[in-house]
Amino acid sequence: MKALCWYGTNDVRVERVPDPRILNPRDAIVKITLTAICGSDLHLLDGFIPTMKRGDILGHEFMGEVVEVGPENKKLNVGDRVVVPFTIACGRCYFCERQMWSACDNSNPNAWMLEELYGFSGSGLFGYSHMMGGYAGGQAEYVRVPFADVGPYKVPDGVSDEQVLFLTDIFPTGYMAAENCNITPGDTVAVWGCGPVGQFCIASAWLLGAGRVIGIDREPERLRMAAERNKAEVIDLTQADVYESLKDMTGGRGPDACIDAVGMEAHGNTIGDWYDKAKTATMMATDRLGALRQAIHCCRKGGTVSIPGVYGGLLDKVPMGAAFGKGLDGRAIVCREDLCVLLILIASELPVAVGVLFRHAEALLSGPSFKTGSRQFGELRSCMGRL
Repeated sequence: MKALCWYGTNDVRVERVPDPRILNPRDAIVKITLTAICGSDLHLLDGFIPTMKRGDILGHEFMGEVVEVGPENKKLNVGDRVVVPFTIACGRCYFCERQMWSACDNSNPNAWMLEELYGFSGSGLFGYSHMMGGYAGGQAEYVRVPFADVGPYKVPDGVSDEQVLFLTDIFPTGYMAAENCNITPGDTVAVWGCGPVGQFCIASAWLLGAGRVIGIDREPERLRMAAERNKAEVIDLTQADVYESLKDMTGGRGPDACIDAVGMEAHGNTIGDWYDKAKTATMMATDRLGALRQAIHCCRKGGTVSIPGVYGGLLDKVPMGAAFGKGLDGRAIVCREDLCVLLILIASELPVAVGVLFRHAEALLSGPSFKTGSRQFGELRSCMGRL
């Protein structure tokens, strides 16, 4: 089969690779019909995620048709159309029993790598380094899905691929980021980053009862979508001081909740941002955390900082004094992926702007430039491929 493979920083190629096969009795083989590039794939492209190996197959946002199932998989049948979450979960460990799928104890065969770095390992992930399990990803014609009697969700008739593709990752991530804000009716929620995850954070904040949602970014197209499609107030960080703007917009109090939907490759023009750029350019650091610093700084006393943005290493100059002094509640994503709830929202045609994120569609394995697609994604042109 053909697959999109990583060969180094800024080097990805479409290659012929062996077809996947059933390895464990709960596996399934899925023929990919639709897949997407995630913003976090940029971290792989830019070389910030360690333990990648030449030839690794990329991709963790995909869906398709089941073409083979293992003998102990009683959930799926050949011909089922399924959405596959990016996390791989066994369904039986302490964390899976509590629906904390991305904290699964049993799906990462290389758990020792993350234990050295983080203390404990999370779940395995598709197409996202060997410290996350070394699993082949879904930017390919076929993929093996481990524990396929747990993760994949059958797509009902009458719902298109385009409506449900984002259930693989960015919609549940954005929804849970907003859910972690403990929004009460009338709250003001500020969202750093108006890319695809940020757009779902904004839409989800409205669904959960926010009274005001403020989007913060530097890209005009992202800000326009946040304002026009998701009805957010917006701040262009290249034109205004974000802290002062948020104070003015909230009567001097600050937002009730702040969401960092940017993560480890944040951009900005402050001294701290230039400091981060210098350290990451010389590989003295792995993360540029300007958005996180700003979210902590801007959040009101007793507020919540929710962090769906991906971070990979040891963060420098985190304003923990501000977080402590203001009594902030900080929450990172432990993906539960409430797909049933979100699928109902989509099928019910509630005002969640899903289709507008499809800006750049092409046949993924006909030779497109992943680098071009990824950069366009960074400008909110989500690159997805129909095989």
